[in-house]
Amino acid sequence: MDGFYERTTKDSINIDPLQTGGKLSEAARRALVEWGDGYSVCDFCPGTLDQIKTPPIYNFIHEELPEFLGCDVARVTNGAREGKFAIMHGVSSSYKCEKKAVVMDANAHYSSYVAAERAGLKVLLVPNSGYPEYKMDPEGYSEAIDSNDDVALALVTYPDGNYGNLPDVRKIAKICRKKGVPLLLNAAYAVGRMPVKMKELGADFIVGSGHKSMASAGPVGVMGMKEEFADLILRKSERHPAKEVELLGCTARGVTIMTLIASFPHVKSRIKKWGKEVEKARYFSKQVERFGIIQLGEKPHNHDLMFFESEILYNISKKAKGGRFFLYRELKKRRIHGIKPGLTRYFKLSTYGLRKEEIEYVINSFEEIISKYTKTAENN
Repeated sequence: MDGFYERTTKDSINIDPLQTGGKLSEAARRALVEWGDGYSVCDFCPGTLDQIKTPPIYNFIHEELPEFLGCDVARVTNGAREGKFAIMHGVSSSYKCEKKAVVMDANAHYSSYVAAERAGLKVLLVPNSGYPEYKMDPEGYSEAIDSNDDVALALVTYPDGNYGNLPDVRKIAKICRKKGVPLLLNAAYAVGRMPVKMKELGADFIVGSGHKSMASAGPVGVMGMKEEFADLILRKSERHPAKEVELLGCTARGVTIMTLIASFPHVKSRIKKWGKEVEKARYFSKQVERFGIIQLGEKPHNHDLMFFESEILYNISKKAKGGRFFLYRELKKRRIHGIKPGLTRYFKLSTYGLRKEEIEYVINSFEEIISKYTKTAENN
């Protein structure tokens, strides 16, 4: 069909961490078609997105989502990064002294830096432990906050998108609370995949990603906060009093929010099986390490997102036909998608939502590929 592009990977086993938690539920696929026309939900809008009662957006945002996130007040955003920016800008601009620094972990996603830059904030980094675990020490937050009198906010990535590490948020939150600095939890790879409650962890804000981890079409995200910050972050426009300034009036205005809502029962159900997902990730890691594919980050691992180092695949790529693209091509032949073309020495993957037989197939595929090229090298 002219002008139409089909995904060549749609029937593959998907191990891309960006996509494993975002696979649509069947209900969401139906919503995708039903609500796909432009700003479809705007037909029913009384002035702001969160006030739409038919379809049930009001109930989702004001009742179901706060309970799910463990917060007092929630909103839907155009992505986790938009939520981070709204919070950073709202908090930093609220101080009469205009505090202009944010403390964040060295494992933070690039969008956290960009959000801080856009908000005009200086970034103070808490270092990680370095190779091979890259763990975060909660006491690093204390040192970073004490190093600057201008700290408006702290951010912790839970888990981080590189290594899948889960830092001790409760300890970090205790430190921040003692020093009077609000804490933002970037849970883009947590909300929707695993149980996470903002107030139980001691945080003041939380953001999540619908398209990464809540089985919805994107870009879409969620944002939650304590009641005490609601007037600040959700302040209204002077000229258009129904519109929330930090959210630029409205956010997810169509198919994104409808797929988010449609998948919500599925998402709430699957997080109850989180223990099984951790078991699968640990099993996968243990098995592929037998072939020289070594998992970095915390061990034992506590998340489905994993980062691997493989000298054996890297060495193969130096001589293999296709060079560093050989691994991508070999996996593609076996209907496995998710490791970016050209990566052999370092790469990320996720086992989230995969069936046992699919995990075994991926493990066996890595073993076959390494064996194939090792034998070829020996014969030559």
